[in-house]
Amino acid sequence: MQQPEVLTDLDVASSTKSVMKKLPEVTLAFWVMKVAATTLGETAGDLFSQTLKLGYFLTTIALFLIFVVTLVVQLRSSRYNPFFYWTVILSTSMAGTTMSDFMNRDASSKYLSVGATSLGWGPQGLGLGYPSGAAILLSILVVIFAIWRLSGMTFQIRDIVTFRGEALFWSAILVSNTLGTSMGDFLSDSSGLGYAGGALLVTGALLVLVALMKVPVVPNVLLFWIAFVLTRPLGATAGDFLTKPAAKGGLDLGTAGSSAVLLAVLLGLMAYAHVQERAATTA
Repeated sequence: MQQPEVLTDLDVASSTKSVMKKLPEVTLAFWVMKVAATTLGETAGDLFSQTLKLGYFLTTIALFLIFVVTLVVQLRSSRYNPFFYWTVILSTSMAGTTMSDFMNRDASSKYLSVGATSLGWGPQGLGLGYPSGAAILLSILVVIFAIWRLSGMTFQIRDIVTFRGEALFWSAILVSNTLGTSMGDFLSDSSGLGYAGGALLVTGALLVLVALMKVPVVPNVLLFWIAFVLTRPLGATAGDFLTKPAAKGGLDLGTAGSSAVLLAVLLGLMAYAHVQERAATTA
């Protein structure tokens, strides 16, 4: 079955032999792994900040440092390695979860467990609210794309071969995952749709993007980044659905158990992608 154009020509995959491939091909498997990684990012971020009570501030610092380490490994790699690439995606998802929570939440009882007055050491959150936080993050993402445009570097991600190009790409990834977290939490917690309703709304929006693939005037790059942002709230709502109490509409599986299962799934997908990549390079 032929893959949709938006998945193979989205400027992320590369079949060209003139440049060293460092990014995966954007197929259906790519989006499955993206949702798995972002869902794990949601549950793991909540595990550290809430279940282990490290708080949003300390967890954000720790996870951002992990992101930097994983990014350095990815940047130093000479070719695409599924384990390196998806570890960076996972680290941006985890960091994005706590960065969004720190921006949007505060120490009020609305966001804390019953009887708790604080969560970890340090500031308890800026309390900007999901709409304001999403607006700020969207503005930052627009600025990144503007700088990208003004730099003269291509948006054809298959042709990114410079450090600056990769730095812009991963900056956009980090901000888009944080933005997606804010959107997902808003849909789950504040919109009245609940976890299932929020997930259905995002799924519907993604189906609209699939339909727009057939519209020639809509750039594939634009479709990719919208889809990349929207799969993050899909992961966020799915993560909340797995971990939150049944009284709030969740399955109450807990952050630890859900994270362990999702990590096993993601590692399995990464191993499969690694085998496929090795087969492709030796063929």
